Amino acid sequence: MIDKKKKAQIIKKFAIHEKDTGSSEVQIALLTEEIKSLTKHLKIHKKDFSSRRGLLRKVSERRRLLRYLERENLESFTELVERLKIKIKKSEETPETLAEELAAIEGEKPVEDIVAKEAI
Repeated sequence: MIDKKKKAQIIKKFAIHEKDTGSSEVQIALLTEEIKSLTKHLKIHKKDFSSRRGLLRKVSERRRLLRYLERENLESFTELVERLKIKIKKSEETPETLAEELAAIEGEKPVEDIVAKEAI
């Protein structure tokens, strides 16, 4: 758990506007700090399974918020990931793959060519 002063600093640092306390950016920053704190705690207390469960919940919540932010505001997402130094796993579907699938649906390419290409 982070103290009030630290929380206020994080909110001030990542707020979009003056009275912002609940935007996705702020929530992700707060969750990141709590995750760091819990990770440090769990390195010392390896058998604290309650805290481990809380950590997994926070990581899942942050992942959901990051996916939302990426979908809604890509520029803000990339800036936030860089500022927080969060490692993001690349999605398996690249824009090229999606474009090829769309072209196949529209009838420009046979679907078999695309499936064969992905199998390689």
